[in-house]
Amino acid sequence: MSAHSSSRRRFVKNAAGTTAFFLLAGQEFQVPAFAASASEDEGKRFFSPAEHRFLDAACDCIYPNDAFGPGATALGVPTFIDRQMQTPYGRGELWYMQGPFQDGPANLGYQLPLAPCDLYRQGIEAANHYANAKRGKDFADLTQNIQIELLSAFEGGAVHFPAFNARLFFEQLRRNTLEGAFADPIHGGNRHMQGWMLLGFPGSRADFMDWVNQEGAAYPFGPVSIDGQKA
Repeated sequence: MSAHSSSRRRFVKNAAGTTAFFLLAGQEFQVPAFAASASEDEGKRFFSPAEHRFLDAACDCIYPNDAFGPGATALGVPTFIDRQMQTPYGRGELWYMQGPFQDGPANLGYQLPLAPCDLYRQGIEAANHYANAKRGKDFADLTQNIQIELLSAFEGGAVHFPAFNARLFFEQLRRNTLEGAFADPIHGGNRHMQGWMLLGFPGSRADFMDWVNQEGAAYPFGPVSIDGQKA
């Protein structure tokens, strides 16, 4: 991470052309302005208000608002993450969660005895404790530059929380933040499909194959959600 957050947004937009998003080369998209959020309590089913304050601040550091479009909070990413914690994924029911648990090489994947919901709960508490120890305030009460500094320390692996390395928590948060920005809006994130509009991704349209090989041609239709909603 770095303070030059907009460069990450530019990277996400440019790199998407190498993924399955079918980004049409050379096309620029105008992202309309929408209200940043709906109800104050929207999607707050798992995390406490204090935990949501951390998510709002940290997700916006990872995926900030800039000239390309809205940031994570305006896209509903914290709501997406909150809802995921109430699913089999969030409860750790989709993979083997029995011991023994031990440190292993990175290629072995996730090795903690914690489900994602527990990793978040303990990680947010530990991150706030670290922020208070280093800067005298909860993470959400710090300036964004200092927040980025702390997240960069977590990412670098030099910070150790009581139960696990801070890098594991950061990687979980980073991955879920990007998922929330580009997942189908029915899951709570990608509000108004603005993430898809940034990429030029048509969403769940039944047929867009006529446009896949027309390099440089502007796709004339907006994205569609799984439930049929249109941007």
